[in-house]
Amino acid sequence: MNMQDTAAVADEAAAWVAQMDAEGWSDVNEAELGRWLSGDPRRRGALLQAQAAWIALDAPAGSGKIEVRLKRRTMLKVAGGALAASLAGGVFVLTRGTTYSTQLGEIRRVPLADGSSATINTASEVKVALAERRRMVTLTRGEAWFRVAKDPARPFVVEAGPVLVQAVGTAFSVRRRDHGADVLVTEGVVEVWTAQAAGYRTKLSAGQSAFVADNAAVELYEEKPSAVDRALAWRTGAIDLNGQTLSAAIGEFNRYNRRKLVLTDASLAAEQIDGLFRTDDPEGFARAIQSSFNVAIDTNDEQTIRIGANEK
Repeated sequence: MNMQDTAAVADEAAAWVAQMDAEGWSDVNEAELGRWLSGDPRRRGALLQAQAAWIALDAPAGSGKIEVRLKRRTMLKVAGGALAASLAGGVFVLTRGTTYSTQLGEIRRVPLADGSSATINTASEVKVALAERRRMVTLTRGEAWFRVAKDPARPFVVEAGPVLVQAVGTAFSVRRRDHGADVLVTEGVVEVWTAQAAGYRTKLSAGQSAFVADNAAVELYEEKPSAVDRALAWRTGAIDLNGQTLSAAIGEFNRYNRRKLVLTDASLAAEQIDGLFRTDDPEGFARAIQSSFNVAIDTNDEQTIRIGANEK
């Protein structure tokens, strides 16, 4: 094919990525995308590069969503020639055997070479190995949310310590904890088990979550859609609290920030908190606690924010 044909492939890939980011993506859209990908061997590579460009064009917090989409579409159109040139040169991105890691407070979205994507939370590490018969992801530490491209011939397996989670085409998060892992399913169905008890598998469907212990014990939870959204608010840089204890909330904030919250009044530990906060604003959270519970806070230390005695 000539260069004009290759450029058209890049333009179509950009259009698909813009459509995927919009609301209302459905199984019908997924099937149409599959047919488009199968029509030309260059299209999958074009889609991956367009996804990478889309992520790179994320706007800073506070930008209007419509404005951001327009900007992205414009930039992707301008970049079409470069995408086409890289395709002609045989360049492909984000292939097998790749490790992705995030720093404290960093949240990163990456497209995978099979058409899946991973959103990686703070201080986390994910290793991806895509083979012909199996897609294997190792969550070394931290947390990640996966949207899995459907491929029944190649199960998608996430390993978090001895805990394993398998899906074909679905969306779910895994968080490695001491002695186990949290699994939350947002779409489809997954199976969970541990390496030493592979014959005992538990199925989780959309709206369900579980703590899978390293010793194979499974604690199941039924979640309302709103609870699922709150649990995954970190994907947009937020912590959404709905009845969590102050102690647990402080633990969440300290996952994202070098400046740590310290609770000096143990009597407040079990108090319940509601509210939506930015992950990078522990001081704003502390001031909300100060106002809600009439307690003093000390922000003089650059390393800590102390929440303590009652105000006089």
